[in-house]
Amino acid sequence: MASLSDRMVSQMDFSAFSKAKDLHKRLLFTLFALIIFRLGTYVPFPGINPTVLADFFAQNNNGLLGMFNAFTGGALSRMSIFALNIMPYISASIIVQLGASVLPSLAALKKEGESGYRKMNQYTRYLTVLITVVQAFFMARALESGGAVIMSSHTMFELSTVVSLLGGTMFVVWLGEQITARGIGNGTSLIIMVGIVAGMPSALLRIFEESRTGVLSFGMLLFLLAMVVAIVYIVVLFERAQRRITIQYPKRQMGARAMQGVNSYLPLKINPTGVMPPIFASALLAIPVAIVQFSSQNSDSDWINKAALLLTPGQWVYMAVFALLIIFFTFFYAGLQPQSNPKEIADNLKKQGGFVAGIRPGENTAKYLDFVITRLTVLGAIYLTVLCILPEFLIATLQVPFFLGGTTLLIVVSVIMETVSQIQSHMIAHQYESLIKKAKLKGRL
Repeated sequence: MASLSDRMVSQMDFSAFSKAKDLHKRLLFTLFALIIFRLGTYVPFPGINPTVLADFFAQNNNGLLGMFNAFTGGALSRMSIFALNIMPYISASIIVQLGASVLPSLAALKKEGESGYRKMNQYTRYLTVLITVVQAFFMARALESGGAVIMSSHTMFELSTVVSLLGGTMFVVWLGEQITARGIGNGTSLIIMVGIVAGMPSALLRIFEESRTGVLSFGMLLFLLAMVVAIVYIVVLFERAQRRITIQYPKRQMGARAMQGVNSYLPLKINPTGVMPPIFASALLAIPVAIVQFSSQNSDSDWINKAALLLTPGQWVYMAVFALLIIFFTFFYAGLQPQSNPKEIADNLKKQGGFVAGIRPGENTAKYLDFVITRLTVLGAIYLTVLCILPEFLIATLQVPFFLGGTTLLIVVSVIMETVSQIQSHMIAHQYESLIKKAKLKGRL
């Protein structure tokens, strides 16, 4: 049986879109902010030889650099001021959220509501500055080891690189926050998605060119395209899938009114974490991988060179660590979601007089919900791990561009679905009264 919200969406009059002025402003602001971001990816920081840099990235586009470049929308290959994108902010968010589950002071801030959230966000920004400075310094040193890539003195180049990347990263963080507050969708996710989408046309052209020249067989081309379609279908299927638990509300007397008993359901998503676990895993894994690979370029030690080789995307050690991080962050991030807290859900149901059919209210309901949510989280972790790891293996084997991997397609499809859902929510709010009447009338019929 369709819920009231589902019936409201089915009755939505999209011709009224022209009257939703607030939605127009939000969409235009989001579009303008994303255009600003894309323009910024073409602003290089000083002291770089673009010809040598382009040759270097053409030879190293499928490894770790290819992964970074995909998330930054090509900004890394152009060494623009947005070369680090929003990744330092994501890394800082991971550290602060992990700290909140360990440190009592941060855990207390989470319980303070809006004021505590503002303080934690401020700590995240301070940590973002520190991470950006460290990553920018290592990037400058890595470019200096390339010899002809830089065209200025080492000290001046390092200073200008740190200042440029710090300013660019903090501007992207601010832009993402503005999109979330004044636009449509999650600003951080949209910025990452736009960067990935910007590189997809060139990745597809490269595959078709390889097929034309015989580097890639026609059968393999069809297999890759079928794989992309299958990944998109699986993502849509799992992101919309729900486990619906029947909730019963008995007859109640409210003043002079007698409320009839009704049946509803509690929708639990199979993957309540969305795209956050793969993004968190990629951002956290990128730091040690970058350090090891940088050390291997400046050292003759055998074990460092072996570690750098094993931690290259496509190698079994890299994929194993990536899979473990995805599983960890799936459970960790699911625990942060209010809709995944069984005790809180059980308490709310008890206060409203509702109960799960066949389960006693209170502690028994919390145990049952915990059992169901845990199984769903395990299923969601398996889905995310397989979706992100299997295409990575094919990419390493077939030398396919990173843009067509499971992680990138998961991010693009999930963010688009989330943005469309927010647009529908604004449309429902704009047509609320008429939709309620239509949905109730259809329900009676």
